[in-house]
Amino acid sequence: MYCIIGIMENKMTLRYLFALFLYGTIGFFLHFVEYSSEFVVLCRGVLGSLFIYIIMKINKQAINFDSIRKNLRYLCISGVSLGLNWVFLFQGYEYGVAVTSVCNYLAPIIVVVICLLVYKERINKVQIVCIISAFVGILLMTGIFDYDSVDYRCVVYGLLAAVGFVIMVLCNKKIDDIDQYDKTLSQLFFSVVVVFPYVYFHKGFPVSFDLRSTLIVIMLGILHTGVAYIFYFSAIRYLSSQSIAVLGYLEPVINVLIGSFVFKEKMTVMTIIGIIMILCASIGNELFANKE
Repeated sequence: MYCIIGIMENKMTLRYLFALFLYGTIGFFLHFVEYSSEFVVLCRGVLGSLFIYIIMKINKQAINFDSIRKNLRYLCISGVSLGLNWVFLFQGYEYGVAVTSVCNYLAPIIVVVICLLVYKERINKVQIVCIISAFVGILLMTGIFDYDSVDYRCVVYGLLAAVGFVIMVLCNKKIDDIDQYDKTLSQLFFSVVVVFPYVYFHKGFPVSFDLRSTLIVIMLGILHTGVAYIFYFSAIRYLSSQSIAVLGYLEPVINVLIGSFVFKEKMTVMTIIGIIMILCASIGNELFANKE
């Protein structure tokens, strides 16, 4: 029995890591897109949903409305929460990227605390050290300690984005007995419902389009959203909150490494230390903490 559980957890960990890798490379492709980030997010949701629907049609798989109806409350809440996470995150970026990101990355820790108090998940000393190490690594990577003053709006929007993430993860743990395509399609649909009015009334749509940006956005919608969220949503249902928290911090590491090696962005000593701390925490959590 424990062997079967271990195999399942390893499989879901690989799915989660693959999704994180795709998320971490989004920043690289956005360098070549002329559209606003908010518009790209909206397109990702629409194209991701359309891609999943086409895949289901190719596989002659009908949408299981019974299973969706059974989980409708949690599907709706998680999808809306995902959309709100995007909206608040980009709104916070307008006042400061680093501070907003740090506040948003409090979300995995909040998830762990809630799972400990509400769902009685067990946690050991090694896992606690790994989670703290990963978050401190994020603080060092973003250079938050170099800031003389912080715009309070960054904090507010970052924390609101974190709340959206927390609700999304917790709701996914409640969703059961549903195909991964139906699950992802439903949640992306509800996220689009939230993001569309934000883009329409706050940012507006591009007045002109170029071929390169359009092709990249299509790829981001299919691969980095449709495919990535299939793997992501199917994984977090089974992974422990500790694994979700610690491994989730690998996403910005991928982003920073791509910026350094591809775009020759300079990494400070603190950034390198932060990356090492996150990598050590992730490896330690999977090799030692979970085994303990």
